[in-house]
Amino acid sequence: MTLWTKWTDADARGWIRVPVADDDKYARGVLGAITGSEQFPGAAVLGVEAAMRAGVGMVRYLGEERATQLVLQRRPEVVTVAGRVQAWLVGSGVDPEQLPEARRRSIVEAIESGLPTVVDAGALQFVRGRGRPNVIVTPHYRELATLLASVDVRVDAAAVRRDPARWAELATEALGTTVLLKGSVTHIAAPDGERITVEGAPAWLATAGTGDVLGGVLGTLCASHAQEPGAVPARIAATAALVHARAGALASRGGPIAALDVADAVPAAIRALLAA
Repeated sequence: MTLWTKWTDADARGWIRVPVADDDKYARGVLGAITGSEQFPGAAVLGVEAAMRAGVGMVRYLGEERATQLVLQRRPEVVTVAGRVQAWLVGSGVDPEQLPEARRRSIVEAIESGLPTVVDAGALQFVRGRGRPNVIVTPHYRELATLLASVDVRVDAAAVRRDPARWAELATEALGTTVLLKGSVTHIAAPDGERITVEGAPAWLATAGTGDVLGGVLGTLCASHAQEPGAVPARIAATAALVHARAGALASRGGPIAALDVADAVPAAIRALLAA
């Protein structure tokens, strides 16, 4: 029987990088983001907002024109030209059927770059091959069923929902990536055998755009640890999921929330974790 470890606040504290006096923006991490689209520009705004609020040093946003304009309106400090990055966030708000060829190539290059890469939503279908534990896929149960079908593992979404632990584990074995399967209990499985669950997310988090916020938080943590020896993708992913859950609880306080509320609460969630 596989042993799954429940991730705690104490565990997460060790994976939140606190800046020191001589840090610059590059030391704190540069995240490249290829997210959003003409059809779904809000996903780009939410992911970038969450990344900035989680403490990244810089975001390089390389999306489509409408999404770029909205990102800059919300976060004028974002850089919109290509350059050095330490991690990637790709796919949130991307429609693969409407994706321009140049942007499709950029997404594939990011996934194959060897850098820590968070792959969400419309980019999941570009994950191929084995041996990329630094690639973290972040599907919900329906997306995981589709992703498994791409590697000839047939399962319906209802079966994934009934037994997320089994299918997250099978997915990491089939894909060779780290898998963060979103749900009321999040399951993280990695090719090295790491198995982690994250609990405590309020049910109010089940609303449009909150997965984009999670992607931004995870992208920041990947970028901030990218230059450190011994970085463990599964533990970074678990920390992001826990921060996301705590931010959701702070934003909700027992009532309804929207995705941007969760992003706004990320600094307070991190502050509370560090102060505990």
